[in-house]
Amino acid sequence: MRVSCAKAADITFAVIGPHEYDLPVDFKPFNVFVQYGDGNAATFHYDGQGARHSGQGAHTWSGMSKYVHFWTFKSIPKIGFAYEVIQTESYQLANGTNFGGLGPTISGPAVWFKPNAHSTFGIQTFMQTPSATRDRLNPNYWSNLSSFMFDYEWKHFGFDGDLGAVVASTLHNKGQHSYHPGTAFHSNLRFSWKASPHWEPFFGLDWQNNAGLRDNTLRHYVANTSSREVALGVGLMWNINSAWNITARYSHSVEGRNIAETNAYYLKLAYLFQGAIFSHY
Repeated sequence: MRVSCAKAADITFAVIGPHEYDLPVDFKPFNVFVQYGDGNAATFHYDGQGARHSGQGAHTWSGMSKYVHFWTFKSIPKIGFAYEVIQTESYQLANGTNFGGLGPTISGPAVWFKPNAHSTFGIQTFMQTPSATRDRLNPNYWSNLSSFMFDYEWKHFGFDGDLGAVVASTLHNKGQHSYHPGTAFHSNLRFSWKASPHWEPFFGLDWQNNAGLRDNTLRHYVANTSSREVALGVGLMWNINSAWNITARYSHSVEGRNIAETNAYYLKLAYLFQGAIFSHY
């Protein structure tokens, strides 16, 4: 999933699918491996007034390999816990140049409870490292990604999503100005129709608003660095069996400012397996 801070055509957590936060309580420990992938052909961009223009685009391909361990504590009933470790991957083709490699690593916990049998509410918080295998993929600053997450399940429909923020540390490069990336607020909503036990079409809405980049050395914000984007999409989840599912989606910007458009396809492969690697008491 593309969860880095304040990048063009890069809405935080846009890779999620239906039932992303449909989580249990009072369960035996289990593990999940998820491989996310997406490609974006951003041939248009939005200017500071929200007008759409051709050019200044790029083709990007991103991936996220995620391992999650889920558990509960007997002494804390009705509460679920998880810890995630995510490795990002990226490749970009723009203006006749191309580059790719491993991006920052993201990790952190999540905790949730169920107000009733049909709903889930929780919070997740992750730290993103400042390093990558190539300088052009290296953000050079730490980020915290925290959000509230929720899910509600009806007999034939499901609705889940998140609301959160990405807060970055100050960017320091030797011999250069000191900068502070603006906070990025985001929300990702998924509404699905349970057409059959195996097939689930869904609708997605993604929104992000990024504050501007502040030059701490000169004590002012850099012009045209704040941005906003809203993207809508449709997709399909295939529940192969109780352990495997595949989700595909297409999404496109409907509104933006100072950002390359989203014109993207997403793919998610999830595998659930038993076997705890930790003991919990």
